[in-house]
Amino acid sequence: MNIDQYMQTLGERARAASRAMSSASTGDKNAALLAIARQLEASRPALIEANATDLAAAQANGLEAALLDRLELTHARIDAMLKGIEQVAALADPIGGLSDMRSQPSGIQVGKMRVPLGVIGIIYESRPNVTVEAASLCLKSGNAVILRGGSEALHSNQAIAACIQTGLKEVGLPQTAVQVVETTDREAVGQLITMPEYVDVIVPRGGKGLIERISRDARVPVIKHLDGNCHVYIDDGADEAMAINIAVNAKTQRYGTCNTAESLLVAESVADALLPKLASAYQAHGVELRACEKSLSIISANAANDLKLVAATEDDWFEEYLAPILAVKVVAGLEEAIEHINHYSSQHSETIVTEHHPRAMQFIREVDSSSVMINASTRFADGFEYGLGAEIGISTDKIHARGPVGLEGLTSEKYVVLGNGHIRT
Repeated sequence: MNIDQYMQTLGERARAASRAMSSASTGDKNAALLAIARQLEASRPALIEANATDLAAAQANGLEAALLDRLELTHARIDAMLKGIEQVAALADPIGGLSDMRSQPSGIQVGKMRVPLGVIGIIYESRPNVTVEAASLCLKSGNAVILRGGSEALHSNQAIAACIQTGLKEVGLPQTAVQVVETTDREAVGQLITMPEYVDVIVPRGGKGLIERISRDARVPVIKHLDGNCHVYIDDGADEAMAINIAVNAKTQRYGTCNTAESLLVAESVADALLPKLASAYQAHGVELRACEKSLSIISANAANDLKLVAATEDDWFEEYLAPILAVKVVAGLEEAIEHINHYSSQHSETIVTEHHPRAMQFIREVDSSSVMINASTRFADGFEYGLGAEIGISTDKIHARGPVGLEGLTSEKYVVLGNGHIRT
């Protein structure tokens, strides 16, 4: 079977499965999720073994450190996957809910019903845990899904998919509600994103090049974010200990994630006091600082000899490093910080550290990003942390879904009209 025929077959099966999933009961969907969790737990050794095969091949092929980190499937990450499934099962089922019912002058009642999107195509790189997160959210929201993981995670994804399909079969739901593309041929992606007769929306999760290509070539709607150039801004009079803790956590808790801070902005009035302490904290984590002229002067005057410190270029303000590198800039105050963020940010996640309520409110009103925070690390920009159970991705689009995309982001609404023999005159 050639790629065209193969993808056509996947699409036909997914469309048929989506019709069954749209009418599946909440009980059946939850039972399937818990059955999948049991299968994953029982198959833990096989999952680790399959992942080890992928890791060995990725290391031999020179995959960069950030992507190796995303690829690794540890026991702790399997635990997190299982917890995520259980949380999704515990969430309220959005499908079929009626809202905004209002009586009209004609006597009819008009409202909205939440419905599945249908068939979702998800294209992602490295992270095998995405296979579980995506499947669980799509199943609970009554959708079918076609998953195309990166070639570097092929064995891991196949092992996970086997558990998912066994769980679906156990409760009598169609196994084809979750299908993993089993070819590494890149033409499969080209087919998946140009099948509007079978696929209702595409969700790309990966590098900027992948997402730009899909956004350019897709013939189906796309829920996307291009990158995660996230900012921490330390305002005038911020609590010093809080500012240091948040700024360091936002950068160093994990380097290879889209909600990791890539730029630090510090108000001029507190820069002399804070930047040397921040530089020392980053030095302890081996973070290289790419600093503006003013911050370079302040830090270098107080820095240890082994601090990684270089002058920032214009490109650094746009960069998503996914590495222990941080751009640092001294700004005059809140207005310049907001202007800088709105110019250079990828509209993902930004935070202000401040004790001043009016400035905090101005920041969250005027910063145009999908998540805007006050006195919290950008690392919280995550579906699990937001109580969504898991996320399909983080959207920086402004239409349909924005921010972490959970159950509701995988649904739509249709109008419902209730009458009792009403006719229009």
